[in-house]
Amino acid sequence: MNLSTLKKSPGSTKNSKRRGRGPGSGNGKTAGRGSKGQWSRAGTSQKRGFEGGQMPLHRRVPKRGFTNIFKKEYHVINIWKFEKLEGSEFGPEELVALGLARPGSQIKVLGDGELKRAVKIRAHKFSHEAGLKIEAAGGSWEVIAS
Repeated sequence: MNLSTLKKSPGSTKNSKRRGRGPGSGNGKTAGRGSKGQWSRAGTSQKRGFEGGQMPLHRRVPKRGFTNIFKKEYHVINIWKFEKLEGSEFGPEELVALGLARPGSQIKVLGDGELKRAVKIRAHKFSHEAGLKIEAAGGSWEVIAS
């Protein structure tokens, strides 16, 4: 194969329309923009969401509810996950290293599942049932100040 012999497939490209080049071109005079009006002029633009004077969608849709910007979001980890992990002590750093929580996230331990071995868990919150199951298995839990 020689690069000098390569050719485009017939019909794969076509020339762009040359607008505003006289009446014989079919796109002369107003160059396909119509006559007068905002879009016939150069440098026109619109704001995002502008609908030509109609009430924009983001203003037509009803706004309801309240979003608390100070809400604390907890990364939830169930008790059964600790049963599968190796080791006996777990804190936020260990859980982040294991990929069970994101760095800097608050952690809450829930009591879903079984725990058959003693583990020591440090987290920001514990459900009542999780605390009972950890103690029943001979382990301990500690609440970290957030």
